[in-house]
Order: sequence, then C-alpha cells, then structure tokens
Amino acid sequence: MFLRNLAVFLLLLSPFAAWADPVRNAVVKIHSSRRSPDFLRPWTKGPLRQTTGSGVVIDGQRILTNAHVVQYTSRLLVQGYQSTERIPARIVGFAPEMDLALLEVDDESFFENRPPLPLAEGIPKLKETVNVYGYPIGGDQLSITEGIISRIEFTRYFDLTPGLRIQIDAALNPGNSGGPALADGKIVGLVFSGIPSAENIGYLIPTTEIHLFLSDLEDGKYNGKYKMLDEMQTVRNSALRNRLQLPSEIGGVMIRKTFDESDDYPLQPWDVVTKIGDVPLDQEGNVQVEDNLRLSFQYFIPRYQKDGRLPLTIIRDGKEMEIELPLVIEPEWLVRPLKGTYPQHFIFGPIVFSAGSQDLLRTAGPRGEALLASRRNPLIRLRYELADSDRKELVVMGARMFPHPIHEGYDPQVFAVVKKVNDQPVKSLSHLVELIRASKGEFIIFDLAGNYETLVFPRQEMFDVTESILEDEGIRYQYSKELAPAWEIKPVAEQEVKNISE
Repeated sequence: MFLRNLAVFLLLLSPFAAWADPVRNAVVKIHSSRRSPDFLRPWTKGPLRQTTGSGVVIDGQRILTNAHVVQYTSRLLVQGYQSTERIPARIVGFAPEMDLALLEVDDESFFENRPPLPLAEGIPKLKETVNVYGYPIGGDQLSITEGIISRIEFTRYFDLTPGLRIQIDAALNPGNSGGPALADGKIVGLVFSGIPSAENIGYLIPTTEIHLFLSDLEDGKYNGKYKMLDEMQTVRNSALRNRLQLPSEIGGVMIRKTFDESDDYPLQPWDVVTKIGDVPLDQEGNVQVEDNLRLSFQYFIPRYQKDGRLPLTIIRDGKEMEIELPLVIEPEWLVRPLKGTYPQHFIFGPIVFSAGSQDLLRTAGPRGEALLASRRNPLIRLRYELADSDRKELVVMGARMFPHPIHEGYDPQVFAVVKKVNDQPVKSLSHLVELIRASKGEFIIFDLAGNYETLVFPRQEMFDVTESILEDEGIRYQYSKELAPAWEIKPVAEQEVKNISE
C-alpha cells in the first residue's frame, strides 16, 4: 500500500518537477511570420510563410537564437515551455554572417519562471557529451537529444566571416535551430545547421563566438568581426621553404595575394607570417589552443587585435620583422550580402534590373552557380572581389523578360551582368538608371558580360512601353524608392538647355 501511494505521489509530482526544471523553462519556441526576398520578382517580396525555431533565455532578460530563424520577419512571437501564450518579441542584435540574433520582449513577467542559462567559458572537449534542446518540426513538445562532440574546427560561416564551429553526432532537424546544447548545466553552443543527407551530424556555434557577439553588442550596435582576408598557403614544401629562406624550425603561412595592394599595406606577396602576437605558427598555419587542439592562427585575432590592428611577426627575404596589420570588418564587395534587406529593382521596358548579391547566389544553389559559371558570368568570377570607384556593384538582369514583341529573337539572359549601356561602363544600379535616363539616339544598347547576347532596342519605344508593361503585370512601382533620385533628376545636358533658354 505504501509503495502504491508513493508511486501515485511521484506521478503527481512529475509535472511539477518538469515545470521546475530550469533548463526546460529557459528554452523557448519562436514563431516567425516572414517574407524572404524574391529574386525572380524583386519588385515584390516572397510569399508570407509561418516558420518556427528555438531560442534560449540568457542573462539580461534576453533570448538568444539564430539569425536565420528571425531574418525577414514581420512578426515575432515567443512561446515558453508548457505554455500556450505567445508573447511579441523584437530583434535587438543581428549578425547574419555568424547566424546569431538576440531578442527582447516587453512583458518582463515572461521571465518570472524562466531563469537564464549560463554560457560556458572556453572550448568544450572532444568526445564530451552534450544535450540539445529545441522544438523541431513534427511536434509541439520540447525535444531533447544527446550527442557527442566529434570535431572542433575553425572555418568560414557566411560571406568569408571566419569562426569556430563544433560538430556533434546528434539528430538535428528543422526547428532545432537556435536551441542550446548543454553540458554540466551550461550552454556550450547554439544549434545552427545540420546535414540532411548525413545521419546524425549537426553543428553548433560555440560560446566563444557567442561571447564575442554579445560583447560587440554592449554599445547597442553590432559592428562585426575583424577579418584578415589576405590569400595564404602553407609552407611545408621543401623547395618553397628554400625559396623563402625559412629555417627548419620555423612554421607559418606564406602570403600569396594581399587583400590590399596599396604601397603602405604592411604585407607583401612572399611574406611568411610566423607569429600572431607571441604565439608561433606551425607549418600548417595552426597554433596550439588547448591540449590536443590546434586551430588556425586566425582564431586568435579577437584576442590579439587592438583597435583593428593585429601584431604579426613575418619573415621577408630571410629577415624577421614585426608589423601591425590593419584588419577589416565590412569589406566593400562587388557582390554584397543583403544582411536582412531586400534587393532594389528598376524596370525598363521588358527588363528587370537589380544588383547581384551573395544571397542571390546562395538561393541559386550549386546547380544555378554551375550554370552561371558555364556562361562566364562575373557573379561567380568576381564574387569576392572588392568594389572601387569605377565599379561599385554588379548589375544583373532578371531571370526572364516580360512578354513583349520588343525583345523577340533574344534568348533568356538569366541574371546576366550588364557591362555597358551605349558603350558607357556601368558602375552600379543607380548609375545604370542615370545612363538610361540620359540616353539619346535611335537605339539603346546593353552589353552583357560573359557568354551572353548583346541587346539592342529602339530607345524611345523602350521608354514608351514601360508604363503599359507595368500595368499589364500589375506592378505598382517602376523602381525602388532608393533609386528615385537617379531616375527623377534631369540629366546635365537637359539642365543646361533649360538654363540657356531662360
């Protein structure tokens, strides 16, 4: 009788015990109403989608999650463990290149029974067991899976931004994103991706990266990670080492191409970086981080950089010297990431123009990139080239032209890059708009880069048919509002004529 009463008591106690579990209480479900960019129809947004993800309460009454869980959202709601109530939330920190985001809610009572989980310091150990919490698709209840840390590596996340990544052998599914992985009651990482084609392989953003993100946000704004973007290679080959005059005991990496080719840049091709701060590099360019763990020397950039300058020791022509290398946070790429914004557009006749972006290429996927590469499209070749005063961004045509007899006989110019308008090189989307606005003569000619046709149209007819095409397609605006100054301002020649007549 006593044992039966004890069993009943424990059964009744179990829901309370679950409710009192601080880990379960700290993990939330995130509901997002989102509209992603539509690169086929850049004048509009993609269809409204309802998606879910996971997040975790951390100190300061904040919720940590992935950037991709909340990107392009128009409405965010968070739902606590064993609760049906959904509380509005807002984004207060956003780092798409590291896939991290920070949320806040106005209702402070939401956190009364949801104490924050602490973030672990340092790097977890290989073969350490972790428990992953989240709300994967296929059910409404909190899911808990167990895995082993199988790999720790320094790699690239998005848009050439480097960072530490942890691989675990745990089943992770859509919806797990943003959920915490814990060991000994502390967060050791945040789920951010898996490999659908591989069984039980997932990835975590470790707390070392999360701490950097939160530290950057202390002034209320996320600036980004400092990067060293010079092209490098290892120095293992004996002939190469002889050419570089490297002693046998010296490791490092050789600079193959500098990020900045100006005369005052402290690195030159053939330089060998041998130390970061006072830490020597091995012949693979790695440094000792912990016992049994060596990582790329770039892992130490946050530790040693000061005000965007990194102390390095190099060998040049056999002589050792110390330099301070200027780092970069936000490179001005020709093909830029959108970072949560929407692409601009300009419609002229049957053609839709927009700027090429890293997001467009990611959306195209491997097959789409292969197709663009086969046509020698500069979106692929110049993907990580820097912009300059002569070329600020790559302007692309849409995947198709609107139906109209004016382009009869031309093939589809899928995301072709516009090189020139009437023999004038195109610097940017706004510059293309200015060139079209100021064009004269019987024809307007678009030269496209790569293996694409040259397009010739009757100039005035292109202007004339634009309005009817917009009406037929149900498009309200010919161009994004940011392009209004470029389109509405009168060309210099017209202004001069007007001034003379006055």
